[in-house]
Amino acid sequence: MVTQHDTSRLRALVETGIAINSELSLDGVLERIVEAAARVTDARYAALGVIDQGGSGLERFVTYGMSDEVQAEIGDPPHGRGILGVLISDARPLRLHDLSEHPRSVGFPPGHPPMRSFLGVPIRLRGVAYGNLYLTEKDGGDFTEEDEELVALLAAQAAVAVENARLYESATGWSQQLESLNEVGAALVGELELDPLLDLVTTRLRQLIGARLVAIALPTGDALRIAAADGDGAEDLTAIELLTRDSKTGRVLERGRSERVDSLLEDPEVNQDVARRLGATTGLYVPLRAREQPIGVLVAHDKMGRDQRFTSSDLRLAEQFALRASIAVDLSRRVARDALRRVVAGQEVERRRLARELHDETGQALTSILLGLRAVDEAASGEAVTKALADLRELVVATLQDVRRLAVQLRPKALDDFGLVPALERLAQTFSESSGIKVDLEARIGQSRVPPEVESTVYRLVQEALTNVVKHAEANNVSILLVRRDAMLTVVLEDDGRGFDTEAVKADSIGLEGMRERVTLHDGRLTIETAKGAGTTLRLEVPM
Repeated sequence: MVTQHDTSRLRALVETGIAINSELSLDGVLERIVEAAARVTDARYAALGVIDQGGSGLERFVTYGMSDEVQAEIGDPPHGRGILGVLISDARPLRLHDLSEHPRSVGFPPGHPPMRSFLGVPIRLRGVAYGNLYLTEKDGGDFTEEDEELVALLAAQAAVAVENARLYESATGWSQQLESLNEVGAALVGELELDPLLDLVTTRLRQLIGARLVAIALPTGDALRIAAADGDGAEDLTAIELLTRDSKTGRVLERGRSERVDSLLEDPEVNQDVARRLGATTGLYVPLRAREQPIGVLVAHDKMGRDQRFTSSDLRLAEQFALRASIAVDLSRRVARDALRRVVAGQEVERRRLARELHDETGQALTSILLGLRAVDEAASGEAVTKALADLRELVVATLQDVRRLAVQLRPKALDDFGLVPALERLAQTFSESSGIKVDLEARIGQSRVPPEVESTVYRLVQEALTNVVKHAEANNVSILLVRRDAMLTVVLEDDGRGFDTEAVKADSIGLEGMRERVTLHDGRLTIETAKGAGTTLRLEVPM
């Protein structure tokens, strides 16, 4: 005979099914389910655990019957050990008279209310386990087989509702992702300034993957700088002026592969001092790539919520944003490079003009003065006049030599007429004669001419490097090696001087920034190896 209590329970089950299937919020679905489970079984406490993607623990835990004060006293929600873990590993209903008597029982944390009778039912759909329903402390004794059947019906309804809610959230999430990607794409069309674009990428990505901190690191010289950051700890991160190449970020840049780190503490490549300063525990590292070359790294730390680990979906989304950021960086660099190239090209044109005027006009004028002085010398008389004319002639000769030297420095005629190697040979000879430093030049670049813009760049860099040797190195010997292999020209310049401390010496004081700018115009690479008392090696690689 069906009692009024049974009718009430069935009505509650039907009403709950209608309610949870009309609920689109996953959290709302879970709360309705646990409340309904407690009502239809007369349980004092109920809970629902959502199984994580790995299938070994719980990613969400929703309770019913406990006050906020009790939950705060208990602390962190369970992760799926003990009795709760039994249903995760073996998805079958479980009824117990006393929880403490089960061999897998691990007891309760301080402040937890006493619980004895127990009913656990898995939430499954098409063979996929979504989670489990847990009920304890039934009013009047142990849970019955009828309770188990009712909760099983509720669990079946719950599985469909949970799947619908997840699909809705996934669709909503993809809509937001598409909107953010379109926003970044539109910004690429109308914005050439790099900083605003990178700020937009970090802000939108942090919101979409729920990260505590997102940043973009770009290489500068032998280190990396934080070009943009958003979230908790952004100021601390940007305050770190440079990241070393041997950091985790630098390693990812070198390898050019995305990496997801579930525990920064356990990764030997992570700079633990930086991680502690940021309070970071997990990481997501995605390289920015342009023309198949890594040009930076997108970094995210700590997913918001109880589980701070990032998912595969987070990684894929970060890679999509990295693609947009790569385009922004590459486009901005191209614009800056073109502007710099025009400036340098204008400088070279001006140097050619000055060199031509100094060589042709000023040089000829001084030569004419010499010829005029010779005539005066032949016509004049007296020792004083003769001596004065001799001094004047010597001054003019010295001036003419200085003018010719200046013309060579501005734009060596040999570079235009004969190419890079003869121009460097003349430069090395002039440098050796004026400084007393021995220069050994070896060139293995074949017979064909190097492109003119590459010739100018290499010549200026060698010229600047030799100037640094005279000013700072206190060297006795310099060697210059040029090697052409495939489509790459490599220049290695070594001296046996005193070297210098790269941390203590400002790049501007020895012209390194200007040298790097010239190399950047050709997508080249400039590296410097030096130490106090060990000389200096400058290596230049320029693609042709």
